[in-house]
Amino acid sequence: MIGSGIVVAQVKKAAVGGQFRSVTVSAVPSAKVWIDGVYFGKTNASGELTIATVSSGAHTLRLRADGYKEKTQPLAAIQRGEVKVVLVKTTDEAELAFQAAERFTTTDREKAAESYRRAIELRPAFPDAYLGLARVLTETGDVEDAEAAITSARKYRPAFAEALAVLGRIHKENGDEDKAIASFKRAITEGKGFQPEAYTGLGLLYKEKAEGFAGSGDFANEEINYNEAAKYLKVALKQLSGAPDTVIIYQLLGLVYERQKNYKEAIATYEEFLRIFPNTPEATSVRSFIVQLKKDMSDQ
Repeated sequence: MIGSGIVVAQVKKAAVGGQFRSVTVSAVPSAKVWIDGVYFGKTNASGELTIATVSSGAHTLRLRADGYKEKTQPLAAIQRGEVKVVLVKTTDEAELAFQAAERFTTTDREKAAESYRRAIELRPAFPDAYLGLARVLTETGDVEDAEAAITSARKYRPAFAEALAVLGRIHKENGDEDKAIASFKRAITEGKGFQPEAYTGLGLLYKEKAEGFAGSGDFANEEINYNEAAKYLKVALKQLSGAPDTVIIYQLLGLVYERQKNYKEAIATYEEFLRIFPNTPEATSVRSFIVQLKKDMSDQ
């Protein structure tokens, strides 16, 4: 029953070229769902979310719903049928303040920061709240306090790859490319090779560097940096496994290939996007990109 706080996930056979399996998570409405720390969205009004791009191998399923304690459990590589996760109601004021902050992040960053600080006040050893605060402060340009929040997050969770990825973003906002690259790469190391946010950060950083070199007429360094951008964005795509953030990364990678006049790879990237996301609002534009790229290839 949906109202009971029991989550049911039905794992089906691989759905896309044998690489993916489909997972339908049934939970309380508006429950957030992560797999290996990658956010895949919320359950709908009926308490369901279907994820058709769960890659092979073992994973970790995590759910969080307002008013419930967060729950994490393994998702086995060969698991089929039902996976039940019991969500327990919570009265923990720190957890409830954290949940309020998460709700405010897209509507009112000031209230979000206030709620994160309230959660930290109630539970000083709350690394996820420090991380959430750092994200909000980075968005508002308060990078100094954001960096301090990351330091606190890592104090209470020393091996916190996600925090290092956010630190990379902070350094990037500060214009310190070397520190940003070092933080992103350290995040990947701490994540034992899995840290899609850090790979995305590196991809964006090198893309911007390439654009800078292009503007100054240094085409050799433009090419080198576009190659680096493509390398990191491709890894991010693989690790995100069709999560919502993948939509924009496919387009960024396609754009990198276009800038390199690597039309074949750009078309392949856009076609892969359409296989995975055929009905998204962006699909019409992506189809038009393919038509134009094929014309450009024929004109070469």
